[in-house]
Amino acid sequence: MNLNPKFPLYLPGVKNGNNDNVSIIGANLREDITTLGYFVSGNGGLEIKTKNIYSTKDYSSFSEILRKFIQENQLDNVKRLGMAVPGPVLNGKSNPARLGWSLDAEEIKNDFGFEKVDMLNDQEASAYGMALLEDSDLDAIYTSGHLENGNVAILAPGNGLGEAGYFFDGKYLRPFATEGGHSEFSPRTNVEVEFYQFLNNIYGIVSWENVLSKTGLFNIYRFLRDVKRHPEPEWLADRFANGNFTQELYKAAMEDDILICKIALDTFLEFLAREANNLTLKLKAVGGLLISGDIPQMLNDYMDKAKFYEKFKISDKMEDMLRNIPIYLIKDDLTGLNGAALYTAYFQE
Repeated sequence: MNLNPKFPLYLPGVKNGNNDNVSIIGANLREDITTLGYFVSGNGGLEIKTKNIYSTKDYSSFSEILRKFIQENQLDNVKRLGMAVPGPVLNGKSNPARLGWSLDAEEIKNDFGFEKVDMLNDQEASAYGMALLEDSDLDAIYTSGHLENGNVAILAPGNGLGEAGYFFDGKYLRPFATEGGHSEFSPRTNVEVEFYQFLNNIYGIVSWENVLSKTGLFNIYRFLRDVKRHPEPEWLADRFANGNFTQELYKAAMEDDILICKIALDTFLEFLAREANNLTLKLKAVGGLLISGDIPQMLNDYMDKAKFYEKFKISDKMEDMLRNIPIYLIKDDLTGLNGAALYTAYFQE
């Protein structure tokens, strides 16, 4: 995997030969699955040698998964570890609520004998990993301008709502994490006020993550079913009870043409366009908007891209700025894993 010139990342260690031919484990920790990969650095890029996926809930700690990965692949004397975690990282430590684990980079380094351990927020790691994408991994929703012309916003609904960005310093893109997904959701229409009140009774404080995530999609659906009284076929309720809700909802909308499911997806996409607008304005992301995450990838064929763009650029005074921002849907789901490895390979000089 080589760096894509569309993403001129600040990676000061790329020119340092000591960072070539280094053995690296990359890890992407998620609520449902944890993915580990064994990489070797070289020529400013990475080569992945092997990759394993583990069910996160089957293990009591990340160290248990890491030890199993090393043993299963008979890895010896791995030099570095890069970790992507779903939560804020402060002073090399993180306590992601969705994992229930306490993570300390220094402790892991000492326990396993790595020379270097880096822990990044998962969306920051994903921002680094996007620099390894092929052009074919970028599906254009709207194209105008170039990513290197300004700050770039990243929005990623999945198990949670990841938000991050690139600061453009005039030459390089510098990734940074945010916790913007936990900012408060605000309704715009009378129906959305009803939706807000519905969520307020459940959560108290209603964040954008309660709307734009797998749980958020379920919240939209049950509001339509329980409050707005859209009918739910009995066979669909059985499918939900016995399968993956998100996948079954998508299938019912696409294959079975079930109205409540189509309205749920349309509502989700409208909220996605609005929060994309919010994030882009707050970061002044004139360089572009990148949308990733499990749900947008699933909805790629369903999404009316022209309609999404029209919803995205609605603004009181900033429509002229928003209308010229390129928007891409990221089709690759390994950016977090690859980005954690890339960072630990080349960020230090």
